[in-house]
Amino acid sequence: MTAAGDVALREWVEQLAILLERDGLPRMAGRVFGWLLVCEPAEQSSEELALAVHGSKASMSTMTRLLGQAGLVEKVRRPGARRDVFRVRPEQWQQLWRSRMQMVFEVTALVERGLGLVAERGAESRARLAELHAQYQFFGRVFPQLLARWERERTAELARDARAMARSRVLPARPGHAARPPASRRVGRR
Repeated sequence: MTAAGDVALREWVEQLAILLERDGLPRMAGRVFGWLLVCEPAEQSSEELALAVHGSKASMSTMTRLLGQAGLVEKVRRPGARRDVFRVRPEQWQQLWRSRMQMVFEVTALVERGLGLVAERGAESRARLAELHAQYQFFGRVFPQLLARWERERTAELARDARAMARSRVLPARPGHAARPPASRRVGRR
């Protein structure tokens, strides 16, 4: 990567950290998470993370533990290695959305309970809870449909990409024959 590209990438990591800070994550944890999204190799030790995000080893321990508890990163050990490395968890995004969906269901149930508790109170307090309940009920209905649609579309996209990659490969030559393209790419065939 060029020096300018490296600077731009580090600025992006910092912008992501600031955004995640607004959502309640410490900025250093946001930097670690952002770096793990774009670094090569994808697995980084505490020392590598500290160097990349300009943090101390002690803060890396705290931040990686926090990110692990939040389900955003996982600690793994490479075969034969003496130290742990951290990476963004595979399939992490689907798990994150499912946990948020579960939170929607839990809040909906809690607000329903609250509606029962304020049934004898004034119309204003009932109206405030009723509005919140209506919103959470809506998202509770729509969120599972959106997640299912995302998973279907993503699966189809990955399958299309795999087929395209398979078609783009040239078949190896058999002894006594020249290399030839796959049947789908031969003239006169589809």
